[in-house]
Amino acid sequence: MPEGPEIRRVADQLETAIVGQPLTEAWFAFPELKTYEPALIGEQVEAIETRGKALLTHFSNGLTLYSHNQLYGVWRIVTPETALQTTRQLRVRLATVDQAILLYSASDIELLNADTLAAHPFLNRIGPDVLSSALTGEEVKQRLLSPRFRRRQFSGLLLDQAFLAGLGNYLRAEILWLAQLLPHHRAQELNEDQLTAFSEALLSVPRHAYRMRGTMKKYHHEAAFQFEVFHRQGKKCRRCGTVVEKGTLSSRPFYWCPGCQR
Repeated sequence: MPEGPEIRRVADQLETAIVGQPLTEAWFAFPELKTYEPALIGEQVEAIETRGKALLTHFSNGLTLYSHNQLYGVWRIVTPETALQTTRQLRVRLATVDQAILLYSASDIELLNADTLAAHPFLNRIGPDVLSSALTGEEVKQRLLSPRFRRRQFSGLLLDQAFLAGLGNYLRAEILWLAQLLPHHRAQELNEDQLTAFSEALLSVPRHAYRMRGTMKKYHHEAAFQFEVFHRQGKKCRRCGTVVEKGTLSSRPFYWCPGCQR
């Protein structure tokens, strides 16, 4: 499943393609959304917001399209006359004179007004967006030490969207490597320096992944970067020289360095 940085990059591309232009077409596959189609013609997409792995398309008439790609959803940007050859099922099509954005295969799609958006169960359940510029390391540290999360092993905590929205499997591995921690550690076991380093890593790794637009560079250098541990089993850790290992955590592959993650 795409993680927060990938979803935000998609939102950036969609915004560039369609924001601020009157809609000439609005089409939804699901019958319960069909009644909204006429109301969107002539309206504009004002912004496309991400909250973790959910995407919110805000229209000028006050409606918001909520979508979550889950495992199979994918957005495409085409010219309005383009007909894509694909076996995927089209769920949403929004078009202007110049561009069209298409959502395929996703099943978690809703149109919301201000009240239903504010009460949305998923959006109310998730934690702060890890890419939010308003979120600080100190706030992350306080969240780690809260009664709700302080006893949780990091193996599960870093996949729980209620803790920080937008984290996922590759970010989990890279964050723990950068902070030199292991998945069985808990916040209540860490000293102040470890807590600070971990809180900073929880923000810096996802934000760096987003800034590098998927190419990823070294955290402290400009050279091209392949992940430090993710998908690097059998290769030497660039920090300590120990061979990176692979295992399974929470039914997902996990990668770590046994030399410097202790």
